[in-house]
Amino acid sequence: MVVGSISPGCTGAIADVGRRQTAVCFLCISLATLFLPITALAADQDNSTDTLANSGGLPPSFPQTPPEQSSGPPRWTASIEAIVLERFGSGVNQSLVARLPGTVPFLKPPYDTATAPSVEAFNASQFPQVFSAGPKIGLTYHGESGYGAELSYLNILKQSATKIVGPDSPPDWLVMKAPGIFWQTQDFPYQGMTWSDTTDLYSAEANGQFNLPSHVSLVAGVRWLQLNDYLLGTLTPADRTAPTWKQSNPGDNVFQVTTGTSPAGNYPPFWNTGTTNNLYGAQIGMEGTIFKSGGWSLDGLIKIGLFDNNARQSTGVSLQKQVYPSTASTNHATFVSEAGVQLKYQLTRGLALKAGYEALWLDGVALATGQIQETVTLANVRTRGVNSGSNVLFHGATIGLEYLF
Repeated sequence: MVVGSISPGCTGAIADVGRRQTAVCFLCISLATLFLPITALAADQDNSTDTLANSGGLPPSFPQTPPEQSSGPPRWTASIEAIVLERFGSGVNQSLVARLPGTVPFLKPPYDTATAPSVEAFNASQFPQVFSAGPKIGLTYHGESGYGAELSYLNILKQSATKIVGPDSPPDWLVMKAPGIFWQTQDFPYQGMTWSDTTDLYSAEANGQFNLPSHVSLVAGVRWLQLNDYLLGTLTPADRTAPTWKQSNPGDNVFQVTTGTSPAGNYPPFWNTGTTNNLYGAQIGMEGTIFKSGGWSLDGLIKIGLFDNNARQSTGVSLQKQVYPSTASTNHATFVSEAGVQLKYQLTRGLALKAGYEALWLDGVALATGQIQETVTLANVRTRGVNSGSNVLFHGATIGLEYLF
């Protein structure tokens, strides 16, 4: 192993993050501007109805229920939904695969695969965006005097994106470099380099509510979120024979590499990083009805919160087919915002079908790609800490049922 430099990344990742933050902020502002005039209109309608009732001006046909026949409003709302989210944001601008001409020697200083200039072939910001589904359940209690409480839980499991680079024909060298003396090429010309990124998201929250007369509720409470992210780098297909040429003929270029005769072992991934973010904090927000007509209604919500993030990372680096681990942890302040709208249709008394759009933005988290520059290979593998300065946006659709009782 010799010292190598990291290829320059795609600057478009920075612009992409800015666009996602702007989109979330725009959604929040849009919902807020919808709430305010609708709130005022609903309040005017309530006052007008009260005035007519007090003055005796209601027409005879206006439906009235005698006090002794009236029943109390429903006290509970239960909901169950399927939520399908897409993730935007890769953590950092990090080169994962670069190309070199196949005629460059593997290891023959001063010009070899560790030191020769390379052209980036794949950046972490270029992972294909994928959707993943999970459940979302909620229970709300509607108390007297305008007070209430709600519980909510959701999770998204195994949101995976994969990118395969190569093999090329004619073959080029595919190279991944990291701080220190680490660099990785394919073992044989028939191989490509595969990177996969997998994300899990969990959320549980408990909020108190205060209902305003204008069909809007103020919300405040506590929330826990867990974001797990895993990055894996492998050579595909797996080695058919042991790459003994790296010891016997390290000056070979990719066209001179021979397959050998020794059986291949059960070789590990050459790079394996996992991060876990446990967020604990408080949030405030607003939710309510934006529009209602007959059996149709449109609801919206906005929440923002400040969280303490206990972030951990664990990285395993393969040197000569043996994994060397390193770990680190830190606490970091994280900002979380959420916004959404839901369209409801009343199927029967108490039962409604609902579908909507939801966006969840986390700023100040540790993602797996962000830990490459924190992992240094010299005499051994060590970590410089945890990069918890990344941000990520989840957004997508929800559909489900709501029951009042």
